Amino acid sequence: MNQTVAIILLILLGVAIISFLINLYNKLVMLRFNVEKAYGNIDVVLKQRADEIPNLVTVAKHFMNYEEKVLARLTELRTFYNNSTDANQRTTLANETSKALSSFFAVSENYPELKSNNNFVELQKRISELENRIADRREFFNDSVNLYNIGIHEFPNVILAKILGYKDKTLLEITDSEKQYHGVQF
Repeated sequence: MNQTVAIILLILLGVAIISFLINLYNKLVMLRFNVEKAYGNIDVVLKQRADEIPNLVTVAKHFMNYEEKVLARLTELRTFYNNSTDANQRTTLANETSKALSSFFAVSENYPELKSNNNFVELQKRISELENRIADRREFFNDSVNLYNIGIHEFPNVILAKILGYKDKTLLEITDSEKQYHGVQF
């Protein structure tokens, strides 16, 4: 009888451990897929922004002969972004593109004829709208990444996460120029 009780207790303990591991695994999977979904949502808008860059560069080239470096960097970042399949690399490229676009719009202020060009103004509006959408989705994405990163570092999750090869995800950053406010300018 004692042996039967011991066997039953071992079986219950085994079932509890297996149930615990299954729940832990399912939590890690949910966190990973939430990050991927959030990134998929933001990737749509980032792709739209990347698609607008060639139009912006084309219009700007007519006016900005001396700013080839900025235009070349935007084109290069767009190409890298479109060719990348790694989410962390695409996130880094999106952060760099935001910085380059901020720099580009700052430089464009020195070209009154460019700022008054209808095509440029429309493209600038379109990219500004996309940037606003990116900002909205970036918040959700960063929340998902934060929960994921915390989840894979909590004990005992960290043990299973390391075994399964889970790695930290990269947040979408806010550039220094996005943090600055220069007031309303006329």
